[in-house]
Amino acid sequence: MLFSKFLDPKNDFAFKQIFGTEKNQDILIHFINDILCFKGPEQVVSVDFLKTAQDPDIAAQKQSLIDVLCKDETGRQFIIEMQVARMQGFEKRAQYYASKAYSRQLLPGEDYTQLKEIIFIAITDFVMFKDKEEYYSTHVILDKETHAHHLKDFSFTFLELPKFDKEIDELENLIEKWAYFFKHAEETKEGDLERIVGSDQVIYRAYEALNRFSWTEIELNTYEQEEKRERDAQAIIKQKLIDAEAKGEARGKAEGKAEGVVQTLEAISLIKAGESDAAISEKLGLSLEVIEALRKQIAG
Repeated sequence: MLFSKFLDPKNDFAFKQIFGTEKNQDILIHFINDILCFKGPEQVVSVDFLKTAQDPDIAAQKQSLIDVLCKDETGRQFIIEMQVARMQGFEKRAQYYASKAYSRQLLPGEDYTQLKEIIFIAITDFVMFKDKEEYYSTHVILDKETHAHHLKDFSFTFLELPKFDKEIDELENLIEKWAYFFKHAEETKEGDLERIVGSDQVIYRAYEALNRFSWTEIELNTYEQEEKRERDAQAIIKQKLIDAEAKGEARGKAEGKAEGVVQTLEAISLIKAGESDAAISEKLGLSLEVIEALRKQIAG
């Protein structure tokens, strides 16, 4: 069996290896600046990684619900998430964890002026906003009438991978190169790299960080376990959908039967009251043949 040289960055373990480790801090910084189009003094220069488990119960179980949480030299905090499976209310989750990170900044005795900006970045392998064609979107708080941006401490940027459909020779900017990286790295051939990254050595390093031949056996095993966990989770979701559809079909049949009984009783009542077949058909949606058969049963 032939393996691709590059692993899948959408894999939870691989994603954290690339963007959540000190050794690849330069890749994370480059990614943040590229995705948010930071230029000049607003660019991130350095980051400190923060604990990703914001809930005490989750922390006690040594689990994490946030992939990467860090802050830069100015105190701005960045939450970076890779979400593969469609999650109901993911946009609410984004706001929830942004607000948690915001409120946890203040220490006892500090005032609100110490609060710093929270920036949420998510790469999703499903469509979040069905009414938007663009795969890239940023959401901020604006004045409803003037669109003035006075409340500046929250922003949410999303890359919806299913909407991204450009080929290698169509890539025009760094955001598109990162979108292509997340969507197609696993199937990328060595000969395509130069065409994809051009002179951008940090994106090249992101690909090389996915080089399976540079991973240890333990790292590869962890990667494969995460793949299995994700496949199992998807299978469970699929089965639940099948079960729900089956229940819905059975319920629909039962409701159909009940509705048919009610219509029959109403038709019999209208027949006995002297209503015409045409009037009964119009009121109840029954065919004239069915009404005629009911008349014969009553008469017999």
